[in-house]
Amino acid sequence: MDISIFGKGKMGTAIGDNFTTSGNAVNYILSDSDKSPLGEIVVFAVPYSALEEIINEYADELDGKIIVDITNPVDFSTFDDLLVPADSSAAAIIADKLPNSTVVKAFNTSFSETLATKKVSNKHQTTVLLASDSQQAKEQIFRALEKSGLSLVDAGSLKRARELEALGFLQISLAASEKISWNGGFGLFK
Repeated sequence: MDISIFGKGKMGTAIGDNFTTSGNAVNYILSDSDKSPLGEIVVFAVPYSALEEIINEYADELDGKIIVDITNPVDFSTFDDLLVPADSSAAAIIADKLPNSTVVKAFNTSFSETLATKKVSNKHQTTVLLASDSQQAKEQIFRALEKSGLSLVDAGSLKRARELEALGFLQISLAASEKISWNGGFGLFK
């Protein structure tokens, strides 16, 4: 599949490497990139604060695409609040703004290091939780990442993005306060 990733920081690169390992073509879109056709799957690997500008600029190009939202809408000035209403999520806000796209929440509960090494604390397989109202979109992402070495788990409907963002927020807060390392985090054991 063709994958377009907005952002080429640590998270964007780690996610892109996982798609590439599975045999997909990945292109990165940076703030100074010329507009070009987007892939079937589009990953928002940028801070939450950058989303509105991307959505406004690329609304037509995002029409009909699978959008993977990895953002954690954390107030990074305090590490004490989320920037979305308590009864919503960044993913739900994106879905409202892009009604002709399919939004999947994923990757936000993993750090870049755990996505790169495929291990949490160098011991346990990294799990990526996916939430979306489209089973078909989740299955496409599962297929696109089947050779990545990551464990992929269906976390339910897009409503679960609220809990995934809260979990991501907690994990970031713990790492920022040095209670866990940036190669640590939460694991899922079956």
